[in-house]
Amino acid sequence: MLTIIIECRDNEAELAQTLSALVPGAVEGVVREVVVLDHGSRDGSARVADAAGCRFLTSWDMKDVVRAARGDWLLLLEPGARPMAGWVDAIVDHVSVSAGPARFTGSRNHRRPFLKRFGRRASPLEQGYLVSKRQAAAAVRTGMSLSDIARGTKTFSLVAEIVPAWAIRAMRAQLVAG
Repeated sequence: MLTIIIECRDNEAELAQTLSALVPGAVEGVVREVVVLDHGSRDGSARVADAAGCRFLTSWDMKDVVRAARGDWLLLLEPGARPMAGWVDAIVDHVSVSAGPARFTGSRNHRRPFLKRFGRRASPLEQGYLVSKRQAAAAVRTGMSLSDIARGTKTFSLVAEIVPAWAIRAMRAQLVAG
């Protein structure tokens, strides 16, 4: 029922974190496939995707990617983002009662400092983006990115939280600097 699509470039560690968080969805049979769209990675992103059983594409047209998706719903994520406990049930509940797109709720434990929230534009995929394949196919154009698909759309809020990709990068930077 669900195809997950992730764009990456040299995001081996972040990709591994995201893919490990998706295991409950695969175990429950909700995740049909994961597609990784690569922008010329020179790290081990391809190995990570292959080990997790993902389709790893190095050249694509976004219209073809959406059209070929096996799931009726698409979940667009940034590498490093981690849906938290309960995400599978939240998605199943949403798609059973609504036809509109949705986003996860931002993690209460991973919020930007108060002053850094002002004057910054959040990534359209910061909280993920769940959309029906039909709606995505109607909106997608050649040359679009996943962020373009998710941009400027009114969405419902899922009851599950997500740790945003920027929080994972910030934690990693602290460990390297510390």
